Amino acid sequence: MPDISGILGTMTDLALVVIGFGLIIFVHELGHFVAARWAGIRVLAFALGFGPAAFSYRKGLGFRRGSSEQEYLDRLRAIGTPEGVSAGGAVGDLAISPTEYRLNWLPFGGYVKMLGQEDLNPDAVSEAPDSYQRCVPWKKMIVISAGVVMNIITAIILFIIVFRVGLPTEPPVIGGVAPGLPASSAVATNAKALNIEQAGLRPGDEVLSVDGRKADQFSDIIMAAAMAPRKTPVNMEVRRPGVPETLNFSVLPEADAGSRLLALGIEPARSLRVQDPRGVRAREQFRAELAKVGFGAVEPGMRLVSINGDTDIRYFFELSKASRASDGKPLELVFEDAGGKRVSVTTKPEPAFQMTEFELPGDAVGVQPNLLGLTTLLGVAQARDAAPKGLRDGDVFLRIGSVEFPSFEAGLREIRSNAGREIEAVVRRAEGDGEKEIPLKLAVSRAGTIGFDAASMQRNSTELGVAVAREVIQPAGENSGVKAQTRETPAAAARIRPGSRILSVAGHEVRNFEDVRAELKRAAAELAATGRGSGGEIEMVVRTAVLAGQTVETTPLETIKLKLNAADIASVSELRWLSPPIAGAFEPAQILRRSTGPWNAVTLGLSETRRMVLQVYLTFGRLFEGTLKVTHLQGPVGIAHVGTLLADRGMIWLLFFFAMVSVNLAVVNFLPLPIVDGGQFLFILYEQIFKRPVPVGFQNAVTLAGLMLIGSMFLIVTFNDISNLFRSF
Repeated sequence: MPDISGILGTMTDLALVVIGFGLIIFVHELGHFVAARWAGIRVLAFALGFGPAAFSYRKGLGFRRGSSEQEYLDRLRAIGTPEGVSAGGAVGDLAISPTEYRLNWLPFGGYVKMLGQEDLNPDAVSEAPDSYQRCVPWKKMIVISAGVVMNIITAIILFIIVFRVGLPTEPPVIGGVAPGLPASSAVATNAKALNIEQAGLRPGDEVLSVDGRKADQFSDIIMAAAMAPRKTPVNMEVRRPGVPETLNFSVLPEADAGSRLLALGIEPARSLRVQDPRGVRAREQFRAELAKVGFGAVEPGMRLVSINGDTDIRYFFELSKASRASDGKPLELVFEDAGGKRVSVTTKPEPAFQMTEFELPGDAVGVQPNLLGLTTLLGVAQARDAAPKGLRDGDVFLRIGSVEFPSFEAGLREIRSNAGREIEAVVRRAEGDGEKEIPLKLAVSRAGTIGFDAASMQRNSTELGVAVAREVIQPAGENSGVKAQTRETPAAAARIRPGSRILSVAGHEVRNFEDVRAELKRAAAELAATGRGSGGEIEMVVRTAVLAGQTVETTPLETIKLKLNAADIASVSELRWLSPPIAGAFEPAQILRRSTGPWNAVTLGLSETRRMVLQVYLTFGRLFEGTLKVTHLQGPVGIAHVGTLLADRGMIWLLFFFAMVSVNLAVVNFLPLPIVDGGQFLFILYEQIFKRPVPVGFQNAVTLAGLMLIGSMFLIVTFNDISNLFRSF
């Protein structure tokens, strides 16, 4: 049954976004209209949207379905008045206005049509005294720039309202640091003076400033990294609890594995409140997800109030800290709802594994959890769109394409390599008390996906997938051009056959991959404790296997020796514990960004508008530099989608969004491109300087080129928007 409340909510949000877009465009065109009337230019049409008119109004004729233009022209001809002669705007004694106010069928954009001025038709000139051509250049400059000015004024007013009421936003507090990414290895320039030995930013660090500018919200940090010039570090001043002085970090951003935007590898702090999705179906799905990870007793909207009896907690990362200190022991969590009802949950922290980044065909990047190169088989976490193709939740791949016993990396690589084709597979499926091997034929989309959520680690199994072949031991030198150095992982060097099942590690029996992790960690710690931290061996007993058709056949036991160097021993010994898999269930932490008074609201509004204008120009600069790609841009569909998401956060966020859109519209409209206001302004500037208009032939040529450029860009960003929209479902 459809989730009516959720659908109605989304439709309401979309309607608000469309209305807001229309008002922003209306204000832009109103600027042109008022300025044109002030300059004495005859306005033929004031239109919202493009295409045929749905409704129109003309003084002297009233409202019409469709356009009243033909009726107006017929009246002109009836009294013998040529179309281009009327200076006062009246038709004989009927006082019919030459201006038609119209709402068009395609609700995207708008325009003001003036006598003698058409962006797409430079030949449409007129010598009437109230035509665009007869207006002096300096007045035409005001007319052309008036729309942009109105958008900037609108943005300032909206920002003032937003900051006077208060904008709920994420605080500039670090909630998590991804291992192996820049933030995890950054060293404060004053760390030695403050006796800080551990490298990296930490959860709980509060960023005070970024590149010399005060950090008001977490997005300031993200944007500073994304917009950083190539090979340029981001400088941050950080306050850390328990440290008497602020820390100064200089972190070089790297391309994010998913978005490919420059990033530091940090995430915002989360609050202690569990999300409460809008809509009956969304809420039920959320409850089901909580139940899957052992939190079925927790209701949406509850707050985490105690961790192992400690009630002095503010952010979710307190649970991460408790997990790291737990040594894998269970955690006692207490949740409370608004009515005071409490629920206790006992949960285990998640074991951390080594992470190896890998590239896939199609410029995609993934991350493979592993231990010294040992990985488990690729599994199906959720079948989703692949269920009609025969996959089920919990299936484990024994073969996919030409790869037997595929790991997460090897399986995804094989799928990507067969984009647009059908691929054969064999999966193992639990049925009753046993297991069964099932052959399948799976269609791979052109994007290189089958439609299921992959499980990268089968922690309840010791059956090995294709080993991680190589690991990076020295990253590429960003400034020196030195290539990254890699080496063979211990598992790859030991030539362990995929499909082998680990029976024991260092003489201790293992039943699942968590046991393998625990025994490798213990053995590595013993090597370090006995003075062999520079290198050593760890023995494993495995039973190798081969896949004969659809049947797995085992072979005699085999002893394998993993050879570890000092870095391997240190890496495995230091493996920690992570918080239970419930982080995504908590709402982001929020602060209220609010002005201290009316004048401060004006100051904040002006400052935010200036920052947004510079940011848009900076975006174009980074596009040319290559640190941003066209795929990162959003068109009307993407902007509308973002708008509906922000509308769900409240009216203040929607107003903030409209202020950003208004700034973007102003900047893009004033770019020096034909058919937008900036290009027209340059033509008028030429006329002002050289006392003659730009030749019509040249205007036609550059207008056509500009139309092709903007049309191509529109198609590209719209394609990206729709692709991203479908990926989000």
